[in-house]
Amino acid sequence: MKVAKFGGSSLADANQFKKVANIIKDDQNRKFIVVSAPGKRHDHDFKITDLLIQLGQAYLTNDKYKSYYITIMDRFSKIINELNVSEDLINEIDMKLKSIMESDLTDEHMLNCFKAIGEDSSAKILSAYLQTLGINAKYVNPKDAGIIVKNDINGAQILPESFNTIYELRNEDGISVIPGFFGYTKDGTLATFSRGGSDITGAIIAAGVQAELYENFTDVDSVYSVNPTIINNPKEIKVLTYREMRELSYAGFSVFHDEALIPAVKEQIPVCIKNTNNPSAPGTMIVANKEANGKCVVGIASDTGFVSIYISKFLMNRELGFGRKLFQILEEEEVSFEHAPSGIDDMSIIIRESQLPENKEKIIVERFENELEADTVTVHRNLALIMIVGEGMKETIGMAKTATAALGEAKVNIEMINQGSSEVSMMFGIKANGLHRAIKSLYYAFFE
Repeated sequence: MKVAKFGGSSLADANQFKKVANIIKDDQNRKFIVVSAPGKRHDHDFKITDLLIQLGQAYLTNDKYKSYYITIMDRFSKIINELNVSEDLINEIDMKLKSIMESDLTDEHMLNCFKAIGEDSSAKILSAYLQTLGINAKYVNPKDAGIIVKNDINGAQILPESFNTIYELRNEDGISVIPGFFGYTKDGTLATFSRGGSDITGAIIAAGVQAELYENFTDVDSVYSVNPTIINNPKEIKVLTYREMRELSYAGFSVFHDEALIPAVKEQIPVCIKNTNNPSAPGTMIVANKEANGKCVVGIASDTGFVSIYISKFLMNRELGFGRKLFQILEEEEVSFEHAPSGIDDMSIIIRESQLPENKEKIIVERFENELEADTVTVHRNLALIMIVGEGMKETIGMAKTATAALGEAKVNIEMINQGSSEVSMMFGIKANGLHRAIKSLYYAFFE
């Protein structure tokens, strides 16, 4: 029994829907299908989810929203008409959008409802199209599937009791097509996962039904060892461990959501990244353990958009409760941190720029200075993080030397280095303007 998730690029237009249907037909073990909202058809196109967010925001601020509405309806109408499925679906999507606008929901709930229409409509269209091909398929709403969540400022979180309900889906006949990205709270409120959360839904369903394999279909043949927009024809990765993929996804490998592995890891369900446009390619397997092959580094990931807050205070290490007070300030200001490397008298807090607009930065700096009585508090923006990932790095001699030498050759200054307790990754913070030079130099050091 397999769970297959299809991303936005796999469902961008009617032709892609047809490819997805063929993949489903080719393997009768693909019993559970999780879908994203239609993505970009080309580089200058728009993702449906982005359009829905813009529609919701424009409507809530009494701005001009009809152009977004028309574009969304045109995209769905084109897909539905080209697939020759019932035009009732067009009216259903139209009525759904209007019912949200006419509701008295809170702004947050209304925006979540707008965002969820993309995935919900994809699932209804795909199930209807499969039925026209004579396939026993049906749409299953996330509430009926058992995806019960608690709402959270950073995205919905699945509740443990959901998995027993999801397991009952095994008793259903035919193919279940389930929208990704959203679930429902216990009181019936729609809540969305963090962006890209259809991967999370796929992993939740795979864990719940105890699937033999979770297939994640996207638009690449495999996971690559480095971003292919930086390095031409980088090496493909055939096998990754859960821990390696988690680190790579967190640090910028957009092929897989960094939270999505958690349900699969807990149930030890293997994951395979595959290409909708080339389904016969073996893809990349993600497993609990793999055999050592003598080369521990599997990938180099990078991401931009980070801020570092540097705090210095003499004898910080002897001050009881200093760390607790610092992180309590961040919690009270609703700011989550990514990393916190520290020394004897100083500490750096790494935060995503989206978490720290300049008005909030001013408040936090003042609180650090006043409440922590810090000697120095400085903020550094435009940082990039580079993650070198591989099982067994901690036991391999010379890893840090190779990495720092490569960065030196690229004339890139290291702002921060952090390995800490991680056994599978080493992280470097650098100025974002040196990122491409750094990645190229590191790739050649470890892979060429």
